[in-house]
Amino acid sequence: MPTVLSGRALAVTATALLATGLGGHTATAEAAATAATTDKVLVIGLDGTVLDRVKAANAPYLQGLMAQGLTAESTLYANPMAATSSGPGWSTIATGVWPDKHGVKDNTFTGRNYTAYPDFLTRIENAKPSLNTYAAADWEPVTSTDAGGPIFSPRVDKRLGLKGDRDGYGTEDPKIAAAASAELQGQNPDAAFVYFGQVDGAGHSYGAASQQYLDAIGRVDGMVGQLLTAVQNRPTYAQENWKILVTTDHGHTDAGGHGGSTIQERGTFVIAKGAGIPAGSVRNDVKLVDVAATAMAQVGVNPGSAIDGVPLNAPDDNDPFDTLRPNLQARVDETGIPAGAKGFTHTPPAGWSVDNSTMGTGGVPEWAGWAFTTDEFWSQAQRDQWRELNVRSRDVFAVADSDEWDDKSHSGSYDSTLVTPKWAVAGGTAGSSANLTFQTHYHHEAGQTAQVLVSYDGGTPTVVKSYTADAVAKAESLTLQVPAGATDVQVRFRYAGTNNWYWTVDDVKLG
Repeated sequence: MPTVLSGRALAVTATALLATGLGGHTATAEAAATAATTDKVLVIGLDGTVLDRVKAANAPYLQGLMAQGLTAESTLYANPMAATSSGPGWSTIATGVWPDKHGVKDNTFTGRNYTAYPDFLTRIENAKPSLNTYAAADWEPVTSTDAGGPIFSPRVDKRLGLKGDRDGYGTEDPKIAAAASAELQGQNPDAAFVYFGQVDGAGHSYGAASQQYLDAIGRVDGMVGQLLTAVQNRPTYAQENWKILVTTDHGHTDAGGHGGSTIQERGTFVIAKGAGIPAGSVRNDVKLVDVAATAMAQVGVNPGSAIDGVPLNAPDDNDPFDTLRPNLQARVDETGIPAGAKGFTHTPPAGWSVDNSTMGTGGVPEWAGWAFTTDEFWSQAQRDQWRELNVRSRDVFAVADSDEWDDKSHSGSYDSTLVTPKWAVAGGTAGSSANLTFQTHYHHEAGQTAQVLVSYDGGTPTVVKSYTADAVAKAESLTLQVPAGATDVQVRFRYAGTNNWYWTVDDVKLG
């Protein structure tokens, strides 16, 4: 059974493994990928792990996967959707839906709805019973009925659950690594999930900024190496196409702890290696719910709209807002946002425009009319006002925020309109329709208005949707009745108010 190495021996072993198998792009690896006939997936969960500390640790296997695959940082929700705790985090990873669906808000698991939103291994079993599924963890709720679980249901073919000590030393993690390695190498799992908990324990005991935290990452990295070695040593490895995903459920503060709304506690990541994933790639549009979607897609299971996630090999390349990331600017007046963070612009993408003809003057410049921003920037402007709940927006999105704009003296009120390009429609005969979809997050208060208006062939805009109550992280779909003979449609998002709340819009499409 593989042993955990350390120091120079570990680095040499990791380099050799990544160069010849799971991490490399050698001729041998490419030939094996070409000849692969069986698709398999391994998801590795590292509880409470901060990506920046992975980069700083002695972690050659994890760093090798990053160099030879994809690294994608993202942020979580916060209360009242859910705490940045393990119960909601692992439920989100396993089910591929956000807490407003799976129902787990904290580690009590009260309100869990795994019946409607089962874990990805269970979905694989339901869709393809002939596939072999496996889950191993030393935090009880992941695979056992203790403390509100199991997150991975009894439908999974084989589950291993150990009671972890969570003391920062991870006495059960090596047992999980040994058992899972034996399963991966000697048996025939098609889809597997393996969990290690000691990094989170070190975070609680010593803080994420500590040497002990780095040491815990180093130890777990060796166990990740065990799993990778086990996969590569499979007798049938040359005929298999493996996708490896590594992820975490939440972050940690430098001093230690999580559950709150700081950007450190909300930090998560996905590292992925496999066919079709460019080496050394970095993406900003990946979310934690995409782990389940990717795992299922790898073995040919398509849950469709039943989950919130999308597979990594099916990115949304058609959102014009995301093209603005290279143009984002640093803060101007927002003191709560780190000085070096770049995260807003008022310049719309090509074909779009912002009408501020009735907008007041002054106010906080970052939010003077519709702006284009990121979650890590906007949510730090003011915490714990539901900005953290905007989980269904990805990468860059549009926001109208009268609350933050009002924090500096101004004249007039907030009144700004985001305008789409003119899109072609085929009016044909009376009764034709088109479907307008977008992601939205709207926090309501009396005194503000949020309207979706449409106009055809340059005509007068008419209201097709008014928001009069909160629409939290919602996927919106509006059926537009296209007049007979119309050739184009233009959509407007008008938000007005002063010292009220905000409205976000993302991924606007006409289908």
